[in-house]
Amino acid sequence: MIGKITTAALAFAALGAAPAPSAEMARWRTEAARVTITRDDWGIAHVHGHSDADAAFGAIYAQAEDDFPRIEANYLTALGRTAEAEGAGPDAIWADLRQRLWIDPIDLHRQYATAPAWLRALCRGWADGLNFYLATHPAEHPRVLARFEPWMALSFSEGSIGGDIEKVDLAGLRAFYGSGDPASHSLSRRATVPDEEPRGSNGIAIGPRLSASRHAMLLINPHTSFFFRSELEMESDAGLHAYGASTWGQFFLYQGFNERLGWMHTTSGADNVDEFAETVVQPSAGGPTYRFGSAELPIELAPVTLRVRQADGSLVAQTWQTFRTRHGPIVRSENGKWIAAALMNRPLAALEQSWLRTKARTQAAFLRALALQANSSNNTVYADADGHIALLAPQFTPRRDDRFDYRAPVDGSDPATAWRGVTPMAQLPQVRDPAGDWLYNSNDAPWRAAGTDSPRRDAFPRYMDQAGPNPRGAHATALLGRARALTPTGLRAIAYDPWSPEFTRMVPKLLAAWDRLPDGARKAALAQPVAALRGWDARWAADSVPTALAMTWGMDLWGHTPPAAPGAPAEVDTRWARMEAMPDAALLAALDRAMATLTHDFGRWRVPWGEINRFQRNDAAIVQHFDDARPSTPVPFTSAIWGSLASFGARPYPGTARWYGTSGNSFVAIVEFGPRVRAWSVTAGGESGRPGSPHFRDQTGRYAAGDLKPVYFWPDELAGHVERRYRPGE
Repeated sequence: MIGKITTAALAFAALGAAPAPSAEMARWRTEAARVTITRDDWGIAHVHGHSDADAAFGAIYAQAEDDFPRIEANYLTALGRTAEAEGAGPDAIWADLRQRLWIDPIDLHRQYATAPAWLRALCRGWADGLNFYLATHPAEHPRVLARFEPWMALSFSEGSIGGDIEKVDLAGLRAFYGSGDPASHSLSRRATVPDEEPRGSNGIAIGPRLSASRHAMLLINPHTSFFFRSELEMESDAGLHAYGASTWGQFFLYQGFNERLGWMHTTSGADNVDEFAETVVQPSAGGPTYRFGSAELPIELAPVTLRVRQADGSLVAQTWQTFRTRHGPIVRSENGKWIAAALMNRPLAALEQSWLRTKARTQAAFLRALALQANSSNNTVYADADGHIALLAPQFTPRRDDRFDYRAPVDGSDPATAWRGVTPMAQLPQVRDPAGDWLYNSNDAPWRAAGTDSPRRDAFPRYMDQAGPNPRGAHATALLGRARALTPTGLRAIAYDPWSPEFTRMVPKLLAAWDRLPDGARKAALAQPVAALRGWDARWAADSVPTALAMTWGMDLWGHTPPAAPGAPAEVDTRWARMEAMPDAALLAALDRAMATLTHDFGRWRVPWGEINRFQRNDAAIVQHFDDARPSTPVPFTSAIWGSLASFGARPYPGTARWYGTSGNSFVAIVEFGPRVRAWSVTAGGESGRPGSPHFRDQTGRYAAGDLKPVYFWPDELAGHVERRYRPGE
């Protein structure tokens, strides 16, 4: 065990919110008096404040009304304090330690003190809104965070589904800083591509010449965990007027639009998290050092103290001595080397960028916000009322020596491997106003984002994309390449087009494998399912038996796909390419297993897809418990693995035969940027996380059907759809 140096028992602090001093409560009520929250007939909050800070106060108050537990959970994660609520658990303490290797409360205090006055005002409004909510809702019992401070907003300044820190392997961290011999711990080659299913997203921008109305349009289609974001509108007398999806606990809109422009984030395949293998020297005197070129540099020692909840409710403080080099914190060991992880850590700039993006009203202002270069993990798909569309790569992309393959740890002792600052934005791959008037991204490389107007792969370093292509890209380019005079309805049809292009490649391989089987009992046993697949057009539908058969077979095959070859180019050695190269025996064995699974679970193999693939929301738990005996809704669209643009990541759970979705399409919106912006949206399940609310699952039917509801962005659109209008605290 390396680094764990002290433990001490502490009394467990009361979890309820302490009564606020009268002066503080008076200040909060004054702020609340400047805020109006209007709930529409879908329960969505339309927040208006006098200042932007007032709007932040009202937005976070409304979020807390809908789902305070998710807000707290996100900040326990961001602050590295989950173990205070959950105990050590299987991973909680190590996830906290990982977070604290980069997120230091003392440093966040310092950065907050140096923040621009306008940003400090937003953070104060945010903290005041949460504290006022807790003060006026005594029945809400926080697990840990009974009070929020303005600086805490800096800990969670980027709203994507999985931050860069999550790419640091917990097993390696546990082995290094926990029990066992870290020198003997070795991990397989680090995976650097984003999760292939279904966390990612689709973004499509349509220029004026391809639009029937001659106005630009934007598809916002993040593929995230369900119930991950709040849908809301924010407006102030200081010029703020925006609508979209805000990650629970944040006061900016992560995916959305305002009166003039819109933005959509898709997880990028750019490699912006690197590992460096350090050569550590243990001198007889002094602390450890590491080699960098011809020098030996001291390893920085940094104690990290966490508090861990015990079974009796007490807290035990545990302190680890952590280590850091010029490349970053030590996170594990491999083959006798200590491994340092390097990633973006710019919380102040990231929060500034997130807010300025929300308020930008021109492309120039939007690009000025991006020039802070504090987005490392996401592409940005953009459209505006002036007719501009764009695809922009992550602005934080370190410059490196492209001779090295940064997907695996590089030699930290070689100065040539070190980061060389951040790549200037002008040198990043991008698409701006393409001649074809369309562009897309589906977490693949930008090299085909706009057809012939796409950036050239050979003009950029390898690390600009390490994900390679995916079948959604083939689907999007096929549809967009033949689109003409698109309307919002036509863009919606593209977003929910039922074709699954990967099955058009894989199913013929299976059919050919069956054709090559010698006549006999096995060939006869598979004849009927093969016939069903032979007549299928690779388009999903709830009543389709071939869809169910193909999905059961395909997901089994996906789980048996061989791993990547070390050093193979990402654009060639994709998981799909490896699956397509599997031999006849593997394809047929997967079909045997699929038939057995369907027959065991449903009593027959001829099962309509909608009987298997279901949406269910039972309770407020962040990790849902699914039950075949309880009501659920059939969903026709499938996993994004197979190229479906609409994604529903589902699988069976303990005790279930049906597959239940937990991620994929979540918040979906289509926006048209005319002189008066129009939009349509749908959210998985419903806006509220409270099971007793009528808005807990009221969007389920629309979600499953891809039936987007009108967004009430303007006052006359909201009129007639008001469920309640009030001020915070009322």
